[in-house]
Amino acid sequence: MRYAPKTLTPYVSARHYFGSEQRRHREVAKLSLVQLADIVNSSKSNLARVETAELMPPPELPSALDAAFGTEKYFFGLYQLAKKEIHPDRFRRYMEFESQATVIEDFATNAVPGLLQTRAYAHAFFGYWPGATAEQVEERVQARLLRQERRRSVHPPRYSAILDEAILHRPVGGPEVMREQLAALLAQIDTSHTMIQVLPFLHGGYALMEGPLKLLTLPSGQGVAYEEGRMSGDLLEVQGDVAQRRALYDSLRAYALSPRDSAALIQHLMERYEPCAPAST
Repeated sequence: MRYAPKTLTPYVSARHYFGSEQRRHREVAKLSLVQLADIVNSSKSNLARVETAELMPPPELPSALDAAFGTEKYFFGLYQLAKKEIHPDRFRRYMEFESQATVIEDFATNAVPGLLQTRAYAHAFFGYWPGATAEQVEERVQARLLRQERRRSVHPPRYSAILDEAILHRPVGGPEVMREQLAALLAQIDTSHTMIQVLPFLHGGYALMEGPLKLLTLPSGQGVAYEEGRMSGDLLEVQGDVAQRRALYDSLRAYALSPRDSAALIQHLMERYEPCAPAST
């Protein structure tokens, strides 16, 4: 069967335009993906994914393409735009990566990560959003719970999370909801596929206090990072940026409590969410 290249959408974003221009120059030069891969010291699959904007161009590729096509700094310039672009589809793109990841690592500062939330906790969490209707809250809760299904599959990704201790003290949804959530954390704190650790208050300040961080390892071994904000986030695919976030995550893991000590702390804090016994008469 003859290979049919995917239709490109060059005007969606700078990343899409970079990919379409790579294909255009490659076809003008009458080069196959395999031939171009040999010239620029890449792989056919990576170049194909760059052309369809499924992969952010690696930082070494633009200069290699300029050398291969004799385009001076043309691809270098496109890359400068693409890597700084805030993609409107960045969270959807992150979700695609998350669905493929073999390893998922979470760092959370103010709330239990979405992949660990109970239904009640998620419902309370989204209920705090200003102006959210009951239908919108339920839709977001369902979407969050659907994301968790892969972690309960036959072949789940390896998942680890580091939680700022503040998360355990904030009674999201009230005592009953919080007790259920802490119990759910305890059940997952150290299993064959899941590890949860707490970064204690005693550690003091740290570099990631600004907000949550997610690290993904894809089947290819490629790393992806996602810095989450209140209403938006930044998806990082340039491997130097990902490595920098990885170093920050690893340093916090070193200062976090062990799973056993984390479990002891969670069990201790659960006591404050116990229902009060009725006063005797």
